[in-house]
Amino acid sequence: MKYGNKKTEVDGITFDSKAEARRYLALKTLQAGGYISGLELQPVYEIVPPVTLYGRRRPAVKYKADFRYIEKGETVVEDVKGMRTPVYNLKRHLMKAVHGIEIRETT
Repeated sequence: MKYGNKKTEVDGITFDSKAEARRYLALKTLQAGGYISGLELQPVYEIVPPVTLYGRRRPAVKYKADFRYIEKGETVVEDVKGMRTPVYNLKRHLMKAVHGIEIRETT
């Protein structure tokens, strides 16, 4: 459990926080109303490829978003944030640098 978040289950899906579960329900409603489409949960992006470092193979560094969907013809990558950590800030920077994607943050 991170930063006091309480895992919450909705539609048989366990979310890391109540806020993330609430956002999922809101996005489901928007999709049902035709405002967004293609709602996906936890899409993964490679932001640094695997490397061999000091003779040891190191895995790729990945970023897992909370949601991805299409809104007005544009792909939106969204993360529900209660607190920005230094690791998240670095991954957000790399998402823009590597994939040209700005992460939409909601609370």
